[in-house]
Amino acid sequence: MTLFEHLAELRRRLIICIIAVSIGVLLGFFLYPWIFDFLLHPYKAVVEADPGSSATGGKLLQIDPLEGFGIRMKTSMYTGIALAMPVLLLQIWKFVTPGLYPHERRYALPFVLSALGLFVMGAGLAYYTMPRALQFLVNIGGDELVTAFAPGKYFQLITYMMLAFGVGFEFPIILIFLQMAHIVNTALLRRIRRYAIVGICIVVAVITPSGDPISMLMLSVPMVIFYEIAILIGGLLTRRQAAAAEAEA
Repeated sequence: MTLFEHLAELRRRLIICIIAVSIGVLLGFFLYPWIFDFLLHPYKAVVEADPGSSATGGKLLQIDPLEGFGIRMKTSMYTGIALAMPVLLLQIWKFVTPGLYPHERRYALPFVLSALGLFVMGAGLAYYTMPRALQFLVNIGGDELVTAFAPGKYFQLITYMMLAFGVGFEFPIILIFLQMAHIVNTALLRRIRRYAIVGICIVVAVITPSGDPISMLMLSVPMVIFYEIAILIGGLLTRRQAAAAEAEA
């Protein structure tokens, strides 16, 4: 393909992505009441366990006249991107596929699907962890404090938590890719295992928005497990690569 053909293909893929996100945003706008209740559920679970911890009975306190509209638009945008994610990943895969070798194309789609699945798993774990994290954050200040969360701050916390966990769960994909690209090797990853665990704990402490020990533990443990799994899978795939190269030679 010539440069102009590449640009035309890129424009086509971008247009499809924009349309997919726009449809997702529209759906998110109409599904907003359900999404709002879904995201508010962790806070309601905390209030149900300790009714005296909330001054608003588990509802969010709006103090800005424009905040409600802003929250609905932001939530619709995030929902639109989430709903359109399969389409976005598919368009990326279709755009890069013509430039890949046959053996590389074989791994492209599994990598994309694995990345999507792991991100969803990470975001789901963050949502599952939120009630315990909120319980810790509500109680750490003492019994004399009651909560009245603003919508912007609350939704920012829960969406950032889900994003941080989702990105953290991409860790094994990155390690496997680095091994297949021969940037690092399996033996090196085994040797630096202890340092890697310490590094994982430090990274988790930085990327976890709430900073509570429950969330950090719930993210760091899976990442350590993923580190070991990535060593096994990466070693297997690199051996297959070497065997395929010898067969072609």
